[in-house]
Amino acid sequence: MNSIKNVPARVLSRRGGHSLEAEREQFDKSQAVSISKAINTQEAPVKEKHARRIILGTHHEKGAFTFWSYAIGLPLASSAILSWKFCHVLHKVLRDGHPNVLQDCQRYRSNIREVGDLWGHLHDRYGQLVNIYTRLLLTKISFHTKHLEFPPGLEVSDEVLEKTAGTDVNNIFQLTVELFDYLDWELKLSESVFRQLNTSMAVSQMSAVQCRLAPLIQVIQDCSHLYHYTVKLMFKLHSCLPADTLQGHRDRFHEQFRSLKNFFKKASDMLYFKRLIQIPRLPESPPNFLRASALAEHVKPVVVIPDEAPEDEEPENLIEISTASTTEPQITSDVFEQTFGPPNGVRDDRDAQIESLKKEVDMLRAEMEKIKLEAQRYITQLKAQVNSLEGEVEEQRKQKQKALVDNEQLRDELERLQRLKQDSDRSQRLCAEAEKKANATEIRYTKLKEKHSELINTHAELLRKNADTAKQLTVTQQSQEEVARVKEQLAFQVEQVKREAEMKLEDQSVQLEQLRQELDTRREELEQAQRSLGQAKQVGAELSAQVEALNTEKELLRRSVSEKECELLSTRGLVEEKELQLSQEVDKATREIHELQGRLLEKSNQEQSLQQQLLDEQFGILQETVREAEGILRDAVAKLDDPLHIRCTSSPDYLLSRAQAALESTDALENGHAQYVASMAADAAGLVGALALFTHLTADTIVNGSATAHLAPTDHADRLTETCRDCGQQSLGYLGQLRDKQTVGRAELGAVRQALQGVLQLAQELRPKSLDIRQEELGDMVEKEMASTSEAIEDAVRRIEEMMSQARSESSGVKLEVNERILNSCTDLMKAIRLLVMTSTNLQKEIVESGRGAATTQEFYAKNSRWTEGLISASKAVGWGATQLVESADRVVLHTGKYEELIVCSHEIAASTAQLVAASKVKAEKSSRNLVKLQECSRNVNEMAANVVASTKSGQEQIEEKDTMDFSGMSLIKLKKEEMETQVKVLELEKRLESERVRLGELRKQHYGLAGAYDAAEDGEAKPAPAPRRGILKKPPLAQKPSPVEP
Repeated sequence: MNSIKNVPARVLSRRGGHSLEAEREQFDKSQAVSISKAINTQEAPVKEKHARRIILGTHHEKGAFTFWSYAIGLPLASSAILSWKFCHVLHKVLRDGHPNVLQDCQRYRSNIREVGDLWGHLHDRYGQLVNIYTRLLLTKISFHTKHLEFPPGLEVSDEVLEKTAGTDVNNIFQLTVELFDYLDWELKLSESVFRQLNTSMAVSQMSAVQCRLAPLIQVIQDCSHLYHYTVKLMFKLHSCLPADTLQGHRDRFHEQFRSLKNFFKKASDMLYFKRLIQIPRLPESPPNFLRASALAEHVKPVVVIPDEAPEDEEPENLIEISTASTTEPQITSDVFEQTFGPPNGVRDDRDAQIESLKKEVDMLRAEMEKIKLEAQRYITQLKAQVNSLEGEVEEQRKQKQKALVDNEQLRDELERLQRLKQDSDRSQRLCAEAEKKANATEIRYTKLKEKHSELINTHAELLRKNADTAKQLTVTQQSQEEVARVKEQLAFQVEQVKREAEMKLEDQSVQLEQLRQELDTRREELEQAQRSLGQAKQVGAELSAQVEALNTEKELLRRSVSEKECELLSTRGLVEEKELQLSQEVDKATREIHELQGRLLEKSNQEQSLQQQLLDEQFGILQETVREAEGILRDAVAKLDDPLHIRCTSSPDYLLSRAQAALESTDALENGHAQYVASMAADAAGLVGALALFTHLTADTIVNGSATAHLAPTDHADRLTETCRDCGQQSLGYLGQLRDKQTVGRAELGAVRQALQGVLQLAQELRPKSLDIRQEELGDMVEKEMASTSEAIEDAVRRIEEMMSQARSESSGVKLEVNERILNSCTDLMKAIRLLVMTSTNLQKEIVESGRGAATTQEFYAKNSRWTEGLISASKAVGWGATQLVESADRVVLHTGKYEELIVCSHEIAASTAQLVAASKVKAEKSSRNLVKLQECSRNVNEMAANVVASTKSGQEQIEEKDTMDFSGMSLIKLKKEEMETQVKVLELEKRLESERVRLGELRKQHYGLAGAYDAAEDGEAKPAPAPRRGILKKPPLAQKPSPVEP
């Protein structure tokens, strides 16, 4: 979109100061109408005229304040289509609106994120698209806020891109990663839209399909720029860094290239996009970043938006010059004249002048709109022509690059021929012919060089013509006919140059093939000559070798006699020399033996000193470990009297597991201590590791013992606290014995074990007694509870059918319709719950069969008591919720209950079924078919519960009568009085609402406390928990998930 030009000063001078408020009110009203028409719940694409008015409004007020003031009030959480259209309009406003829109949208990032998170958690087709679209918008806002050089429309020149990237490799690397993330979200949105269209076999001419496809126009515009910038930056990175470092970047780019090409291909095949946007075509293969010359082959993809068709309505004027300002004065003047007549009985000429000026202004406004439309069409046409000319220039650059490459190849061939010529000159007579042929090739190369220079001259002439045409293009933007004529001339010249270049390239290729053939023949002739020469040399060498061999044999025979005589004399001298050498070597060996014995003594002394140093270091490591362990234990003992630790709580089961682990760690500590004492600190690693484990487990036991004591009865709490303190003191005493070398061998763990056993015994006593009693009965209770839940659901379905028959006989009209709708939705909900309970029962059987092994079912349930209790609690909650839902529906049908009760019951039963599903999923395998079926049943229950809520709300709206508010007959004082009374009622209701919310929070706290501190009996009554200690504030325990049992 083009930005709005400034309003002429002569128009602003005619506007009165008193009309500013009326103009602002008219502007707000027009923006509100455009926003409401653009963002609605109809499954149809956003009309361009409404979006254009919103964008013009941002330019008028230099920001998006008015847009966001109305957008915040939209019920985006009620409709996914409404949220989808809101994201589409916001995308268009970011791209084409005023530059200050980006700052205004930065303030509302949390609102955009909340909309996306809300619809991301719901299983809605539009909701998933809204989730991805909001993430794209947040990424877009963050990127352009960080890099202000890139406008939201992403239209920057290559110089600006180079300046933004800079020369620092780290900045270029980071900018490339951010562009990759940006393009990923664009492609994810397009893939999600096409995935939904493929599953529904949609046609692009349907309004519902166009509603999904409309935002992809902005996505195509963004993707074209992002692809061009990533290619530029990737080539720049490869010029600075090695190829192996950028392997991940190349893989990510190739994946995005394939996705983007597939997206452009699918979009170009749709009729909806063919009339709205001209989609560029990407090359068949991605650019080769390992070859720097491939950058010249890259062509920037250009998106062209065709001229828009004229709309039926006239576009609203952005600037209201005189309509709003003159309406009110004219009405008052007409009333005055009707009552008292015109002043002095004569009509002022200024009124006629004002009317004529209004007509002139309207005519000028219409002409200005026409001129704007024509200018916009003309600009788009010129842009398309410029893009086509740029494409032709890029093709000429490619041809130039190819010619340079061919020239380099010819030069390499020439150098090879010259080397062959030098080798052939050194050879014999046959090389003369090769020299002649080389001279012939040089002559041919000069001819080729002349032709290449001619090609360069023609290319230079073509570049000059291209520059002339560019100049002509800038000059002829005022005249369309001259541009078309220049384009035709340039196209004709380019075709001629192409034909000439192709012919010359064909001649060069033919000549190159001839040169290669001649080179091959020369090589064969040279090899034959070398073979014949080698054979001749070999024969001569054999003859000369035979003659020399005979001569040498004679000389050897003569010399052998004299040599043997000399050898006899020399051997005598050698024997004497060797005797002297042996005596010298014996003396040297004795001296070396004495030296080695001295070194051995020194080594033994050093080894003893190192051994003693090692012992000291081992003992030092042990002392540091003991010091740290004492600090940990003292900190844990201090937690027993720390007032800040009072609100921390723990369960006896967890304390039991911690104490058992600490007691087991004493065995490893005792073994490590025995090894250390036996070897006298040869290796303290075992003792140090066991000591660290023992310290952490003992400190954890003391801290959790203190936390468990906060929820225990007074007697047990005091005993548990003292036992934990005694455990800490005994552990510190044991560590004190390890600090001294004299007492380290006498350190014992008996007192520490006794203290830990005391903590273990108290934790066992604090465990709920009902768990021990029902260990053997848990398996039967699970089956009984599931059976009772199924019976409760069957009874609920039967009662709903009875209520439906009773409602048909006792009511009629709207009430009968509402009751049938509510009861039908309740029946569907009960059927879905019954299917979920049956699926959960099958999944439990599968879990038991796969996990019990050789044990029985009752033993499996007893072993996994926490999980079993969760199943029992969840099944009871489902049965109770079904009963309450039926009773609420009965009261609603009999008009003795409230519709809100039915809504709350539906929410409660959905939560109970979710608890049952969660408890069943704990031990199920991911590949289980029953688990997949259970999840489908859970989603079905949620949908049925939502249907119950929707039918209840619609029925409530139909039955309840709403009073019409007519205040036309009230006076000013009475209206003020009614307003004050209404304000008093609003304050009272707000105060009551706040108190009820506080009460609800306290009820939930008490419910969580009872769920953790009470043990439910079989009859459903709760037993009271032990009384808390005096003077201690007790925090409700947290709900614990059932821990999976290790197989």
